[in-house]
Amino acid sequence: MRALLSRFLVIALLVSTVSAQDADRSLRPLSQESFAAALSRDLATHFNLEGDLQLEFLRPWSSPDRVASDWQIQVADYPSLPAASMLLRCRIIADGQLVGEYSLLLRASLWRDAWMARQPVANNATFEPTMLETRRVDFLRDRDSLPATVGDRSFIFVRGVQAGRLLTWRDIARRPLVRKGEVVEVSAAAGQLVLSMKGLAMQNGAQGEVVTIRNLDSKKDFSAFVVDENHVQVRF
Repeated sequence: MRALLSRFLVIALLVSTVSAQDADRSLRPLSQESFAAALSRDLATHFNLEGDLQLEFLRPWSSPDRVASDWQIQVADYPSLPAASMLLRCRIIADGQLVGEYSLLLRASLWRDAWMARQPVANNATFEPTMLETRRVDFLRDRDSLPATVGDRSFIFVRGVQAGRLLTWRDIARRPLVRKGEVVEVSAAAGQLVLSMKGLAMQNGAQGEVVTIRNLDSKKDFSAFVVDENHVQVRF
């Protein structure tokens, strides 16, 4: 009986030792890398940013002098817009307890792939990814750069681009399906009744855009949606 009791005590001691070791392993300090990563995730979600947001502290920061199993970062005051340099206030909470409030000056970079011309591109050329290549760009500094997620054959170049230059939003536009000065088909539907007529386009328009059309008989102008090549639709 005494031997059995001794064995039980040994097992209980081993179990408590292992539990204590597991608890110790779950406790950890808040490193600067973990802090910056948490802030990056929070800012990316808040501003709905695409890409790899990287942050650098511009003032010295020291980790709280404690360990915890659950660290939470709460941003109390966001900047109005994401920028290459940002000031924000945040709270650090360890295991449900507030351990500090901080005002942080951060240098930020948002890395994404952008389009660059592989070869010279002419004005009015159709957007062709084969003429382009991608380059990693900081979009907080090169804000006008055209993301590599944008662009297909529904776009055209609205100005020439030299080889080796990054594309910007000003370089492309939706290919117009309706062109100013051309006669287009105009359709209108009211219930089961569908009407069609000819009209004069008073401006260019890409698919889904609203353009001004002139009635060829009355000379009155009205608005219509571009739905296809030389085809617009009046919606009620």
